[in-house]
Amino acid sequence: MRVRVLVRLKPGILDVQGAAVQRALAGLGFDDVRELRVGKLVEVDVDAPSAERARARVDEMCRRLLANTILEDYTIEAEAAERLAPPGAVR
Repeated sequence: MRVRVLVRLKPGILDVQGAAVQRALAGLGFDDVRELRVGKLVEVDVDAPSAERARARVDEMCRRLLANTILEDYTIEAEAAERLAPPGAVR
């Protein structure tokens, strides 16, 4: 079962990397960007009998390592592997 985890800074936490990217975009003429926040996407293939069990296992991984839960929030999405990549994407 493939599971996607999106890790983002919690609201109110200064996103230094996002601010730097936003400034760089403004320097390239993209000055209409109001806010930009950077996160990370982690894809995990888990041997699990169900999506529920895969989510539970990955939730434990997030709490223990993948996310700094003091500063970051995360969302977990478990789907069939075929549905995660857009058509024509390289795996």
